[in-house]
Amino acid sequence: MDIWQLLFEIVALLAGALILGGVFARFGQSPLVGYLIAGMLLGGPGSIHLVKSEQEIEVIAELGVALLLFSLGLEFSLARLRKLGNKALIGGILQVSVTLAAMTGVACLYGLGIREAVAVGAMVALSSTAVVLRTLMESGEIDTPYGGNSLAILLVQDIAVVPLAILLAVLAGGEGAREIAVNVGWIMLTAGLLIAGLYILLNVVAARALGGLTLVRNRELTTILAVVIGLGSAWVAHRAGISPALGAFIAGMILGGSPFATQIRADVSSLRVVLLTLFFGSAGMIADPVWIASHLFLVVGATAAIMLVKLAVTWIIFQRLGQSPAVAATTGISVSQIGEFAFVLGAVARTVGAISRETHLVIVSATIVSLLLSPLLLSYAGRVGYRLAKFVFRGRSVSPPGELATAVTGHIVIVGFGPAGRIAAGALRASSIKVVVVDLNHEGVKKAVELGFDGHIGDATQYEVLEHARVRDAKAVIVTVPHNRTAVMVVEAVRGLAPNAHVVVRSRYQRDVNDLAISGADIIFGDEQEIGQELGRHLREWLAAHDKDAPPTAEPEDPPQDFSPNSDHK
Repeated sequence: MDIWQLLFEIVALLAGALILGGVFARFGQSPLVGYLIAGMLLGGPGSIHLVKSEQEIEVIAELGVALLLFSLGLEFSLARLRKLGNKALIGGILQVSVTLAAMTGVACLYGLGIREAVAVGAMVALSSTAVVLRTLMESGEIDTPYGGNSLAILLVQDIAVVPLAILLAVLAGGEGAREIAVNVGWIMLTAGLLIAGLYILLNVVAARALGGLTLVRNRELTTILAVVIGLGSAWVAHRAGISPALGAFIAGMILGGSPFATQIRADVSSLRVVLLTLFFGSAGMIADPVWIASHLFLVVGATAAIMLVKLAVTWIIFQRLGQSPAVAATTGISVSQIGEFAFVLGAVARTVGAISRETHLVIVSATIVSLLLSPLLLSYAGRVGYRLAKFVFRGRSVSPPGELATAVTGHIVIVGFGPAGRIAAGALRASSIKVVVVDLNHEGVKKAVELGFDGHIGDATQYEVLEHARVRDAKAVIVTVPHNRTAVMVVEAVRGLAPNAHVVVRSRYQRDVNDLAISGADIIFGDEQEIGQELGRHLREWLAAHDKDAPPTAEPEDPPQDFSPNSDHK
């Protein structure tokens, strides 16, 4: 095919996704819906056929799925799972497994074969991490009991993508016990060899090659490392006959334990976003607007049935685990939609032949409809869950679900761990408050860890790095980087994520104070001001000791400059 024609169609699809994604985001919807509809309108059956290279774009877009699973692997942590608590974690595991079984049963009753029914159950068992987390964070409900339950379910679902992909790959080998056993054995053997090879590569070769480098001067190397490892492991897995997404997940999981994990996650995010947008656009090209219009009752009925089953399963599970009826019902409403991973697993199922095109079309259409409904449902989830619980349990007293869970204690984030950052952190060592250090220099992070702080190698001007340091929950952020433009970018990024955090900034030169104040700093300590004050203090003390006519010593006249909203400084 003409490469320039393919390039035009890729740009056209991305442009359509940009326009429609922006429109849907403007009206409180998920941009994902805009990407899907852009693909539906520009390519595939029932479209204007501006994009005709569906297969070529789909092949490119599959790399986005690999990078998505690679990023999930980077986030995978047993410690992170334990923080959720046993009940929430058990609830998440039960929600995925029981929903899978229930929807498999419903699909069998509908007349599908067991392989296809399991594929349908796997696709619809997962909810939308992007939609639910974004809505709960924007509404400030992430710390409510049902917000915590939803977070636990979504985290378990993200992890479940890999075993569900393996399950679909196993289904491709036939329905006999021997074929299934052979498939499972081959996948486990290949995954084991891939883990061993990547462990040696990352902990021996890459660690020695990159361990002595400062990322400030060698930023491009982490990006190259991430792309080589993430996409290279996907290629190796493909050549070995297993899911490329599984290979990328394994690579991310191993790399997640390295000191470069935070920055690698941020560096691949832009490429991942572009490729995933193409993926959702190509997924939308599967849907046929004409077919949906002519089968509207089937699509609406399938969507309603799936969402009601997921609501009922989640409600029952969390109420059995000791949650109140209203909290359990609200949790069920929050995760009742079909998530974006339905497209990922649907692509795997189509590749291995586990699902027919017609069934895939129904699920894709139902997913689009459920994603359209999700922001509205989440906005009223608390009220609807409360009224639903009162209706079902009319003879019992039902309390509202919206009380906050344990209050967020917050922590301190220090950006830059040079001499200034270390001196500032030293005052916090005796306290019980948690300190998180972000620095591009691995020596600085190593020193922070030695002092008992959490440390992340990363560029704090990037939102992904700050999110990983949980800046949203921070009480205060201390920025000590010497370069003014970098400090301004860090403060602006912090203000975008944590508008209420107390931001303290070090300014190397007095001329830069105004820029830092405009960017959102609350308190600014200037190097020149501090040095001048120290020089003045020393001179007064020296004169007091050596000159009888010298003025008495006094405190410096100019305190650190306060630019907080409550200050009188203009």
